[in-house]
Amino acid sequence: GVKRPKADLNEGKTPALGDHQARRLLAAPPADTLKGLRDRAILSVLLYHGLRREELASLRVRDVQSRRSVPHLRVHGKGSKIRFVPLHPASQEHLHAYLEAAGHCADADGALFRPLKNPVSGALDQAITPDGVYKLVRGYARKIGVAIGAHALRATAATNALEHEADISKVQEWLGHANIATTRLYDRRKTRPE
Repeated sequence: GVKRPKADLNEGKTPALGDHQARRLLAAPPADTLKGLRDRAILSVLLYHGLRREELASLRVRDVQSRRSVPHLRVHGKGSKIRFVPLHPASQEHLHAYLEAAGHCADADGALFRPLKNPVSGALDQAITPDGVYKLVRGYARKIGVAIGAHALRATAATNALEHEADISKVQEWLGHANIATTRLYDRRKTRPE
């Protein structure tokens, strides 16, 4: 009746991409189609900001905003908590290109990331689903030869921030973790091939 202690409590199971893999993943969608522009913007937000699939799917156009002249993402996280994440310049560029091509930048209350086809209802003004985000990431990951899900991009974002000397409490804040121990689980600096 005695339970064995858990092993590897200080390390999570989610892998993080190396820098070269992350760059290849971000370059995988074509830059000359609306789908490619949208997918690059999605991958960029996931890779640079470490959002959860559900958080990305719930973003509205108005959630890309300026705070003290610095562009931010207003993220609706777990437990109805709202946090503001500074927008990386590359993500800002990808979002701008996508919104210009999609033509819904004036629809402040509308979904930021929308499906391009909807075989069920035909409505294209609704948000992309978290499952759609998962399938999108898996598809591009397969294209570059890695088997990862969307959550690996969250671990990649956290690891990259820590690698570039970001304070772990700041990383905890923009990942939306209540406990810093959870943030430490995303640190893959010791297991990356670089």
